[in-house]
Parts: sequence; C-alpha cells; structure tokens
Amino acid sequence: MTDVVGIQLDIAWEDPPANHGRVEELLEGADVAEGSLVVLPEMFATGFSMDVAAVAEPAGGATETFLSSIAARYGSWVIGGVVTQGAGGKGRNEAVAFGADGGEVARYRKRHPFSFADETDYYEPGDDIVRFECSGFTVSPFICYDLRFPECFRASVTRGTDVFVVIANWPAAREAHWPALLRARAIENQSYVVGINRCGSDPKHSYSGRSLVLDPIGEVLADAGNEEGLVRAGLEGAFLAKCRSDFPVLADMRMD
Repeated sequence: MTDVVGIQLDIAWEDPPANHGRVEELLEGADVAEGSLVVLPEMFATGFSMDVAAVAEPAGGATETFLSSIAARYGSWVIGGVVTQGAGGKGRNEAVAFGADGGEVARYRKRHPFSFADETDYYEPGDDIVRFECSGFTVSPFICYDLRFPECFRASVTRGTDVFVVIANWPAAREAHWPALLRARAIENQSYVVGINRCGSDPKHSYSGRSLVLDPIGEVLADAGNEEGLVRAGLEGAFLAKCRSDFPVLADMRMD
C-alpha cells in the first residue's frame, strides 16, 4: 500500500514564503511515512495569478527547491504546482514531481490553459503527457481545467498510468463539477484519482476545497471538506489489479 497525503491549502496571494511556511506547518504533525505521495495544489506558492512577471520563477527556483527539500526530508514523492518562466514574457503553469531523494522525476505543463479566465493570454500550453514511477504505481499529473478533457486521461492510461493526480484552483462556483469529473475519470480508466484543490479565496474567486481521493471503481476514499488541512488515503496495487481483471473494460478500448 502507498499512502497519499494531499495538502488543501488556503493560499496566501502572491506570497511564496508564506505558503512554503504554511505547508511546513501542516506537514509537521502529519506523520508522513517514507514512500508516500505528497500532493500540493496548482500554483500553491502564489495562487492563480495572471501577473507572470511577479510570480514566475526560473526552473529550479525557490519553490522547486522547497518541494525538493520536502521530498528528501520525508523520503517521499512530492508533486506541487509551480509557475516558471516561458518564452516571450509568458509563464508556464506546471506540476513538478520530485522523488524520495529530492531529485526531479517529472515536469508537466498544463495542456489546457483556462481560456475562460484568460489564462491562455499569459501562459504557454503544454503538449506532452508525462508519467513517473512511484512505489509500484505509474502516476500521471494533470492540472485543473485538464480534468474536462477525458481524451488526455485515456491517452495516458493506454501508456500504463494507474494513478492520476489532478492539482487545481477549482472555484466554488463550479464545485459540483469537480467531484463528478474526478469520479468519471476514475471509473472510465479504472484508476486511482487524487484531486487536490485549494480552499479560501483570492482577489477574484472563492474556493471550496473538496480535495478527494477515489479508487478505481469511483468510490471516495477520502474527502477533505471545505477547510484547510490534509486529506489522506491508501492506494492498494492488488485492489487495482483485481478491479481491472474482474471487469476488463480497458481491453476493449478503441483509440481510432
């Protein structure tokens, strides 16, 4: 079994040191086991800011260094949302993963910037689907609005993914869509899904949290509710294999 520890954060607006410090506080009493998967929200150090000049860091900057240090300290895999510098003044909304030794193991750039909030004007879209190995599972990270595009998840599962991690700043105005879509991605891909959202508010939106861990049949293993804190659950490889063996839906996929 692999433990997932999600951090549902009330993000301080455009204040990385404050957010790094709050993550430290939340983890201190969490009893994080070695080999766990620790997940932080999209843009966890800054909030969902379009002020790229103010919030973007170079690759390997302070926020990535912080995530790496957390991974090494707890001997765990860590995924967190960072803003890095792109081309032509645009930023990159990325999920960066670090292994238990603190080394980078995966970097995913959001494939679907949120045009409804003008994210496409400020951030470069990504093209690649990435995966990494974590305690016997193959994990693929996605970011927020990507959740509305099931073809990306389907393409990923054909490449061996069995755990999807979705990090988000998903607003309260569309809260009902969040658990529904996470559950759909779990059921149709017979995969674990870890959805880690923020809570609180920023200058434009309120966020209701509801970070969730779902199993491959769509059952909720853990729900963080609406307040800041941790959500945790165990992922069982044997259960996942049994789900796929007992009802082999994925064998009937057609990608044409």
